[in-house]
Amino acid sequence: MKDIGTFRDPAARARYFTAYDRAMRLCPVPDAVLDVDTAHGTTRVYRFGQGDAPPLVLLPGMAATSACYADLLPALAATGPVYAVDTLGEPGRSVHRKPLSGVADRARCLDDVLGELGLASVHLAGGSAGGWHCVNQAIHAPGRIASISLLDPTTVTAPYSRAVIRLALLCAVVRTERMLRRFVVRASGEGALGRPEVELVLSGVREYRPRVPFPACPPEDRLRALRLPVLAIFAGRSQVQDAALAARRLGAFVPHADVEVRPGLSHAFPLPPRERDHFTARVLAFTGRRPAASPVLGQES
Repeated sequence: MKDIGTFRDPAARARYFTAYDRAMRLCPVPDAVLDVDTAHGTTRVYRFGQGDAPPLVLLPGMAATSACYADLLPALAATGPVYAVDTLGEPGRSVHRKPLSGVADRARCLDDVLGELGLASVHLAGGSAGGWHCVNQAIHAPGRIASISLLDPTTVTAPYSRAVIRLALLCAVVRTERMLRRFVVRASGEGALGRPEVELVLSGVREYRPRVPFPACPPEDRLRALRLPVLAIFAGRSQVQDAALAARRLGAFVPHADVEVRPGLSHAFPLPPRERDHFTARVLAFTGRRPAASPVLGQES
């Protein structure tokens, strides 16, 4: 890549950050707001929670931001520090300044951020393309990573579905509000429209020009070489990929991975309460963080 991600114009930037601030109000008040300078730009990181538990770092999906984890943050941050990242080169509060030459550069960006924050033995978690980022990190810069937790990760062991690819290509040609919203409904369902964190993603697609290497399935040999602990929960009702195929392949390529397919789960964000509680409980158990005693985390899944 030779360019950097930018907003289309100052008015687009203003519209986007109005939507951004509205979506971030869904999150708990962060304990710290950090702008971390590295070679490729400045990465916005929000820290929630206190204590000496191993750090948990959340990576958002494509065109999403830290706001997409608003519903998960209270339970996760109750057990220790959680860092939510706005991905460099995509919409959000991070500022892209130097082009990214490939997917390894994307891993170096996050590794630099973790280094500047003094974080080690980090547990990464991410949904959708955020799951791809976790795997990409484990492949290209695993030194600071203790484990990865994936929620319906895309382009890891299966491609996007043909229907989603066709609709994405159509959106690229016919860039209308109706087409963009149709794409969101395809990926996340009718109930997603109107929610501030989903409207923020739509605003990012409209107002920002990302310049990042596009996620693609890693080579099979790189997946087979993974040694980090892996938790992967796939959405049985996902319309963006064949989740059953993706889960089977991940289990075959990474035999030590803890792989689960949730039949009632779709690719939608935010998660329904039942699935939200299940995912947070699984992540907290997998990473060894002690869950806080609460009715939410104690519910049956």
